[in-house]
Amino acid sequence: MFFTYLRRELRRRRKAALVIAMGLALGIALVITVNSVSAGMQQAQGKVLESLYGLGTDMTVTKAADPDSSSADRPRFRFDARGDEKEQSSDRVMVQGFQSLKSSVVDQVAGQSGVKEAVGGLSLVVIKVNGQFQRGEFQQSPDSGNRQRGQGGSGGPQGTVRGGGADFDINNFTVYGTDVGHLDLGPLTSSKITSGKGFTSAQGNAEVAVLDSAYAKQKKLTVGKTLTISGTKFEVIGIATADSGSSSANVYIPLKQAQTLADAKDEVTTVYVQAADSKKIDSVKSAIQKNISGTTVTTSSDLASTVSGSLSTASDLATDVGKWLSIAVLVAAFLVAGLLTSSAVSRRVREFGTLKALGWKSGRVTRQVMGEAIVNGLIGGALGIALGLGCAYLITAISPTLEATVGGGGGAGGPGGGFGPGGPALRAASEALHISLQAPVEVDTIVLAVVLAVAGGLVAGTFGGWRASRLRPADALRRVE
Repeated sequence: MFFTYLRRELRRRRKAALVIAMGLALGIALVITVNSVSAGMQQAQGKVLESLYGLGTDMTVTKAADPDSSSADRPRFRFDARGDEKEQSSDRVMVQGFQSLKSSVVDQVAGQSGVKEAVGGLSLVVIKVNGQFQRGEFQQSPDSGNRQRGQGGSGGPQGTVRGGGADFDINNFTVYGTDVGHLDLGPLTSSKITSGKGFTSAQGNAEVAVLDSAYAKQKKLTVGKTLTISGTKFEVIGIATADSGSSSANVYIPLKQAQTLADAKDEVTTVYVQAADSKKIDSVKSAIQKNISGTTVTTSSDLASTVSGSLSTASDLATDVGKWLSIAVLVAAFLVAGLLTSSAVSRRVREFGTLKALGWKSGRVTRQVMGEAIVNGLIGGALGIALGLGCAYLITAISPTLEATVGGGGGAGGPGGGFGPGGPALRAASEALHISLQAPVEVDTIVLAVVLAVAGGLVAGTFGGWRASRLRPADALRRVE
């Protein structure tokens, strides 16, 4: 009897049921849209992280540089001081911007609960001086800063030394030592090999190099040629092109070779970490900070606070304005559904009064009204899910482009490591990243929509049931009169 009466009343009052369902649908659709856009913002921020650290990296572990030691460790070069004008060259290889960590820290991080994989890397800057030695003074090139920013330079001096017949070129470039045994994690994964080939696990101590395409073009280096760093000749085996923005380094070499060049045996500057569960990144971060002292852990959430541009603005709107707007619309939809249901019950006084006169108890009438309201809520939920999915699909199809610029500052860094001097923050700050916004709909969002639909039906049914429970058989007679 319950379902028969329910089906008949919903069919007979289709317009009123549709109005109530549509009110709930709009609120639920807005929740789905806001949640999907928020998820898209998180993905976009994750892409910014990937462009700096590489694919698969959830967080990085570094040790901040000692500001007192950085100023004292100035690059020094030695040349033959004789008066003849022979060609001379000198390189200075330095760890880039950060105190190094022992390689054993990589194993310590990998052993923490919730860590799927951890890989170490060494970030270096090479200052190269070429020319003829005579007394003179250094003059920085007017476009030095622009050239560095456009080609991923490390921020060091570039120019010439002239005077007294001297003619020296001073250039710098960044080098990243990558663990060739774990090529699926780290900054090199954010670039694709477009010429030649990449590293293999057998090249752990080989004198080979992969160059960033922009740097290779600038220096006119191709696959098969050699690049000399501090007296060691590296064969160029591949050219890599960054997927977005500029690469994290100009030159990539095996980690052991980088450690040898910098006299930093068994040391790394950055540990790249992939969590076993992306939803437990905060707990993994806490475990690393608690169990491995003296380290700085940087996650995509930390990175988000330094991102500016339209991505940051849209993210703030989605998380703040969008959240409160969704709550306001849902509350309004629930109240409207409740009032409409109560009003519909008032128009059915004669019907319910007659049913009570025939022996229906107030509880049975209330259950009937509650059942109708829940069905209306489920219909509204289905319509809301369809509308929300449509909006999410439309946003994904349009894929509006957002701009993200990462500001430099304190924290962890180095190429692929954070926000230190000469690291990817400097690169990203000089060249904005353009990311297409997606609006993925997660299963949790659909479940939330169903819960809201049922909740909306219960709220509306509560209003209507309360009104129906107050009806008496005499009400039907008064309505007839």
